Amino acid sequence: MSEPNDATFDIVILGGGSGGYAAALRAAQLDLSVALIEKGKLGGTCLHNGCIPTKALLHAAEIADQTRESEQFGVKAELVGIDMAAVNSYKDGVIARLYKGLQGLVGSAKNITFVAGAGKLVAPNAVEVDGKRYTGRNIILASGSYAKSLPGLEIDGERIITSDHALTLDRVPASAIVLGGGVIGVEFASVWKSFGVDVTIVEALPRLVAAEDEESSKALERAFRKRKINFKVGKPFEKVEKTENGVKVTIQGGETVEAELLLVAVGRGPNTANLGYEEQGVKMDRGYVLTDERLRTGVPNVYAVGDIVPGLQLAHRGFQQGIFVAEEIAGQNPAVIDEAGIPRVTYSDPELASVGLSEAKAKEQYGADKIKTYNYNLGGNGKSQILKTAGFVKLVRVEDGPVVGVHMVGARVGELVGEAQLIYNWEAYPAEVAQLVHAHPTQTEALGEAHLALAGKPLHAHA
Repeated sequence: MSEPNDATFDIVILGGGSGGYAAALRAAQLDLSVALIEKGKLGGTCLHNGCIPTKALLHAAEIADQTRESEQFGVKAELVGIDMAAVNSYKDGVIARLYKGLQGLVGSAKNITFVAGAGKLVAPNAVEVDGKRYTGRNIILASGSYAKSLPGLEIDGERIITSDHALTLDRVPASAIVLGGGVIGVEFASVWKSFGVDVTIVEALPRLVAAEDEESSKALERAFRKRKINFKVGKPFEKVEKTENGVKVTIQGGETVEAELLLVAVGRGPNTANLGYEEQGVKMDRGYVLTDERLRTGVPNVYAVGDIVPGLQLAHRGFQQGIFVAEEIAGQNPAVIDEAGIPRVTYSDPELASVGLSEAKAKEQYGADKIKTYNYNLGGNGKSQILKTAGFVKLVRVEDGPVVGVHMVGARVGELVGEAQLIYNWEAYPAEVAQLVHAHPTQTEALGEAHLALAGKPLHAHA
């Protein structure tokens, strides 16, 4: 769409990532005029250097493992090696197709004006790009996040890298240290191990993926030990030095680990510096934009979505928030998003998937005596045996009440989280889910079996 002369819009959106472009597309459907401002590429972190490229690498890693281990399925194959140029070509091809599709969607929307350039909030109702002002009756801040580092850690892009650099590596390193045992850290550790890298994870917290239920963490740690992925938990980073062949990391207690490179995976920070937010009265906390449950910032008609809003930094959260704000501005009064009802997936091998409360959080919220849990082992699931995967489906319920948490570990369990989120978000009781018929043989049966057991009628399990 060409720009109107007055450059005044119903909504001006600063950032074209998952939150920003979703808000733009939904607002355009609702006949609102939109200016969508993006300094980089439409699609943001998720499409270009986050979810999509990492999952492409993880799929390539899965193929490597399947080739290496094919004989156990009666298929004779040999893994000759990993061609990183070809892996990157496959990954970039996926991104390019999705990017082209997204550009087409935004470009063909008659109500959206796409503005390429770095924007800054210069008034409570205006964003400036290259000296031109775009005025909005409403403003949506959707400026996303960046890969964080730690004090005393200088990223050089060669030996000390972030996930951004890791996604464009042209070689398979012989060894790597991953600083951070959260989602990003364990996913890269998983990829690299499958590619033949000697990997060590260093994590300051007492367990890997510490935001997940403790049993899920323990299961992942067991699986990583079996895969010979080294990890040191409860060990804060102290310093890093460059050596002749790579890096040497010192962790608490004086212990050192050496490797060819160090991946800094200590999370993502909000991309809000020098964008004019605070000068226009937007309340901030350590760089994050503070909002109410309806994503309003406190400055009239200014909203914020995605990674800059405290909470889970997930593309699908930003996406849903973008839709929510567009509908809010259009006067549709959408239902408030329940943060605990947002599905979470870690795409390592094995995968972790969850929705709702962990056992510990549920006990904190409802009282320990009111919480019942059930852990259904995938050993009893036919499809899981076919896939040769181990893991479980764990349910957390309130006594005589609904299921408030679903936690899963195993190959492909990320695909089961759709049903799990319906169970949580619709406040289903175990007996209600137990009535549903699950196709056989599928892994979704594990969800059915776990609910049958919690409803007091276990079939292929012990209550």
